[in-house]
Amino acid sequence: MYSDVIIIGSGIVGASCARELANAGLRVTVLDAGFPNATGAGMGHIVAMDDNPAELVLCRESARIWREWAAAMDSSCAYAPVGTLWVAANATELDAAEETGRRLKANGIRCELLTPGAMAKEEPALRGGLAGGLLVASDSVVYAPGAVRWLMRDAGPPIHATLAEVTSIDGETVTTSDGRQFSAEAIVVAAGVQAIQLCPDLPIRPKKGHLAITDRYPGTVKHQLIELGYVTNAHLSSGSSVAFNVQPRPTGQLLIGSSRQFDTTRPEVEPKMVARMLDHAIGYMPGLGDMNVVRTWTGFRATTPDNLPIIAKHPGHSKTWLAVGHEGLGVTTAPATARLVRAQMLGETMPFDEQPYALRRFTQVAAPAPEDVEH
Repeated sequence: MYSDVIIIGSGIVGASCARELANAGLRVTVLDAGFPNATGAGMGHIVAMDDNPAELVLCRESARIWREWAAAMDSSCAYAPVGTLWVAANATELDAAEETGRRLKANGIRCELLTPGAMAKEEPALRGGLAGGLLVASDSVVYAPGAVRWLMRDAGPPIHATLAEVTSIDGETVTTSDGRQFSAEAIVVAAGVQAIQLCPDLPIRPKKGHLAITDRYPGTVKHQLIELGYVTNAHLSSGSSVAFNVQPRPTGQLLIGSSRQFDTTRPEVEPKMVARMLDHAIGYMPGLGDMNVVRTWTGFRATTPDNLPIIAKHPGHSKTWLAVGHEGLGVTTAPATARLVRAQMLGETMPFDEQPYALRRFTQVAAPAPEDVEH
């Protein structure tokens, strides 16, 4: 079978790339061993993160596209502009929230610093004694598997999807585990942690995470609630950590996270890690201890050394593009990732600076200083 483009990976990043390229008039085939892929393991938050300027650009541009998509998405996508309340446990974290708020406002993102009283009024389920918080009203949540189905099926020209496990890439041809071969003028690797099996040179590590979801408790919280320490925990490069993150779902359920582990590649739910995560969450929201958790599960984030994704043509493979390494922001940043891949592949004007996401940033060697050059 021949296509203009083959997308390897049917998660939210792969589906977004497929939709963007199909809308550009290309014949697109998506290959994956299961639909949807790791997208189904995540929280589905669309959040403005600004650990560095390049991260914020991806978040800001993607949020704008998500809002455009939301007008056309069906109810299965469960898109909800609930906003995010970043919770400060102490004065130091409140200072950090204030600084974050200044940066977000400078980039056109609506947010508001809340006093302890104002935060308690917004979210009475939070414990007393917290220092305040930062409310980012423009953040949203979405049911990512529903969004993947919408992108693949209903958002524009047809996309051909095939159940297949890709085992190798050779030029313009990919081979699957059952011996089939698919060819295209371009290949996009958007396979999450599986990408390192196809491109072993990628600096990607799997980072395990646990999530839990409760029974239905409608009206318990209005916003996605995240502790300010979440960013620090998200960017640890070893060991394990937990952070408070509770998200209201349209069903009335509460999605509870989060955990991060570098020390395992086993997909099984680990009761000790779940208990640690839930105990930490109860420390912020005591009422969770009286709620019924109906399911727990795990997934693996694909993370790079600098926590930014790789969105670039592979320097060693002239027909292969990379859209990988999004860590826990794949849902948030998928739309802008896809716009950048399209611009790179079709030679269009770049929607924003592509350099921070290039693979070569991990292999560049600084030029010697003039005094170190031998004559």
